[in-house]
Amino acid sequence: MNADGELSAKRERLIERFAVMQADLGGLLYEMVIRDSVQMDVLKRKVADLQRVDSELGYIEHTIKADESGVAGKCPACEAPYARGAAFCWRCGHSLVAIEVVEPTA
Repeated sequence: MNADGELSAKRERLIERFAVMQADLGGLLYEMVIRDSVQMDVLKRKVADLQRVDSELGYIEHTIKADESGVAGKCPACEAPYARGAAFCWRCGHSLVAIEVVEPTA
């Protein structure tokens, strides 16, 4: 499986995981409310776990869109995306190509 296929497969797994976690969180809250025993610390931990998955999913989706739009990579200095053929970063000006200094021979 190529890199694009791996990213798409990971995206699908994250979407499924997010949906399951979201449903579990809703069920947990429902059970706590009907028993009049809402435990905010438990809910906050579950929400934080859900946010981590959502964040990872957002990163994967951004990466897939960047690959589709012709983005060649990220600047090593500031991580801004750059297009194919770019010589310098549009954000920080960092050189994106190796520059070799050649000393003149005498």
